[in-house]
Amino acid sequence: MEKVVGLWLNMSKPEAQTFSLQIRLWFEARGWDVLTEWKDIIERRAQFLISLGGDGTLLEAAREGASFGIAVLGVNLGRLGFLCEIEREDVFGALDKVLRQEYIIQERLMLNAIVKRVGEVDITHLVLNDVVFSRESTDSVITLQANLSGEPTISYPADGLIVSTPTGSTAYSLSAGGPIISPNVQAIILTPLAAHSLSARPVVVSDLEEIEVIVASGEQCMVTFDGRHSVRICSGETVIIKTAPIKAKLIRLGSRSFPQVVREKLRDRWHE
Repeated sequence: MEKVVGLWLNMSKPEAQTFSLQIRLWFEARGWDVLTEWKDIIERRAQFLISLGGDGTLLEAAREGASFGIAVLGVNLGRLGFLCEIEREDVFGALDKVLRQEYIIQERLMLNAIVKRVGEVDITHLVLNDVVFSRESTDSVITLQANLSGEPTISYPADGLIVSTPTGSTAYSLSAGGPIISPNVQAIILTPLAAHSLSARPVVVSDLEEIEVIVASGEQCMVTFDGRHSVRICSGETVIIKTAPIKAKLIRLGSRSFPQVVREKLRDRWHE
């Protein structure tokens, strides 16, 4: 088998491009081919990907790699994040461990979000973090109805709604007051944005649920998938969200436990 590794760079960070050259030379000295073009990475069947950037860069790489079963090792070149496994100063020691196969593959739940409009072809988006529904007008509230497995369940009069995976629970959902969910828990989180009702609370449901979100009142709202693509849906139109048949794969070296990452990120010092 060819020894091939792919690099996924955040091109907005000059240090990512500089550091990628060092990584390329390190791998080539050990007989590995290093690729940066996605077409080449797929055709040559890279053994794994290395993302150079922050959590957003890792999300992109993991989402794309999931469709081809490619695992990703995240190198953090930004602020402390929840996802990136290693810091820049530790990268070459970490890569030695990877080549010695001293790691585990952690699978992350992903979602399929299906936009359904009358008279139009359904469009499916693959999501690793979240699906965000948000109102467009500043002078009106929208009501989003969430049906679980075909049964009317929750009504959210609010500025919007976030439907997230455990991975996404530490992103926008967290800032909106949603719970932090361990990546080992297979669940989907519904977190309202600025709810206009005391009964509209975050809800955690099984990953086996099929969630149908309907614009019950209000003319329209925007739906954004992993912060990348957005569509506008109108009153009565729906988005169906359910567990995707594939999972993102992250390379874990055991250097950062989930409790440790949460403690560092939230800067909880009460125990010290």
